[in-house]
Parts: sequence; C-alpha cells; structure tokens
Amino acid sequence: MPPPPTKTSFVCLPCRASYKQFYRGDHERRCPQCRQLLMYTGSAFETPRKRDNEGWRVLSVLLHAGIRFPKGCCSGPGYRPRTLREVRERMAHAKATGEPIAQALVRPELP
Repeated sequence: MPPPPTKTSFVCLPCRASYKQFYRGDHERRCPQCRQLLMYTGSAFETPRKRDNEGWRVLSVLLHAGIRFPKGCCSGPGYRPRTLREVRERMAHAKATGEPIAQALVRPELP
C-alpha cells in the first residue's frame, strides 16, 4: 500500500500568503487571491508574518536563488539566513570568491 500523500508549502510573494497543499509530483499551483503562480517552498517552511517586510524580502531572495525548505531526516532544511544583513554578507562573499549564490546563502558561517 502506498504511503498517504503529504502536504507541502507554496507561497505567493505578492500576496504574502502561504498555502499547505498535497504534493502531487508537480509544483505548478496558482494563488487563489491573485491567480499568479505559487512558488514551491518545501514542507519545513515557516511563513513570516504578513507585516514582516524584512522576512519577506529575505524569503524572496532565497526562493529566487532556488533555495527551498525540505524536511530533512533529522536536521530540517539546514541553515537559512533570516536577516537582510546575513543575505548581504553571503552575497558579498559569493561575489568575492566566485562561489555560487545559492551555495553561499545556505552557508552557516563565512570564512
């Protein structure tokens, strides 16, 4: 018997809304409010508060860099920056070293 379907998170950045939906193998969903495509975030995603401008800006940078929030076996999704300062530091590190931006953004500590 196959395992039951699991729910995962999708967000609409313009509406600042998050939706838990059953994962069906596809990532194409539309926002029920504005009808724009929802972005797949993963099952370990925690939504910032609607008025948390910095949190949504950080989330936007992460999602556009291709970073998601998968649920790991024991450790969750791993490190994700929470402030614009952390994002800027990692982006500067990526530019200075040539490290891919997505890799630099999930780096817990900078050398």
